[in-house]
Amino acid sequence: MEIGRRLRELRESRNLSQGDIEVRTGLLRCYTSRVENGHTVPSVETIEKYANALGIALFAFFSNGVNAPQVEPPLPSKDPDWGSTPSERFQNHKIVSALTNMNDQDRDLVLALVLRLTKRNRVKRHKPAPRAA
Repeated sequence: MEIGRRLRELRESRNLSQGDIEVRTGLLRCYTSRVENGHTVPSVETIEKYANALGIALFAFFSNGVNAPQVEPPLPSKDPDWGSTPSERFQNHKIVSALTNMNDQDRDLVLALVLRLTKRNRVKRHKPAPRAA
């Protein structure tokens, strides 16, 4: 199996650029390019970073497609509600993933906290003292 070819297939199937992978993994896009073009062979730890960035389990990175598990859908890239930069979209994706792993009571608690923090007419509790001239 060519790891670079597999990485490129998975990345392109999710409409991700090498820059998106850079944001998600912390690995430079030039390194990803070297891997995809077969100039570098990544370590297992690096392949695990790629698998996490692509939203798949490590073993799914090596599957041949016959018994491949379902992978989660790609992150929306054109939807402005999901952020205008790859890092914003990835941050929003992490939030959604965390919320899906919570039970209903915890999710309601987080929602209440977010609503309270984003209230427009919040009262400032700590007003700075006026400066003496």
